[in-house]
Amino acid sequence: MSQFIRLKVNGEIYEVSVKANETLLDVIRDKLNLTGTKRGCDTGQCGACTVILEGKPVNSCLVLTVEAIGKEIFTIEGLAKNDHLHPLQESFIAEGAIQCGYCTPGMILSAKVLLDENAAPTEEQVREAIAGNLCRCTGYVKIVRAILAAAKKLGG
Repeated sequence: MSQFIRLKVNGEIYEVSVKANETLLDVIRDKLNLTGTKRGCDTGQCGACTVILEGKPVNSCLVLTVEAIGKEIFTIEGLAKNDHLHPLQESFIAEGAIQCGYCTPGMILSAKVLLDENAAPTEEQVREAIAGNLCRCTGYVKIVRAILAAAKKLGG
């Protein structure tokens, strides 16, 4: 049985019909067509589906959509403003931290939460913040460099 709910995603209100067992990942990708949130393991292990929920990075494959009613949801599509990339996105490009790109949205959103809370993180803090996001391409060196570079751009 489905019910109509309202979700606030990237500052916009969406009315969508959901079933009680539908995950936030399914609704974001399949009903809202925000495909930057990637489907990976479906078990909360890889971080490809990371979104920001109430200011914290979460694996959207583990969150029931009905749990997100009335909460702020932020996806990678909400990061760029007025056709200008966010400094994190710019730094990922400049530092070559994007290989296949599959993990990139989740990495960037986890990094955004870190930088929102800590403008000048150490390398260790960056590595801890992205620990839930797996990358098979870069070995994390370029990703960490990109996050630290973005921190400097943002005034950290």
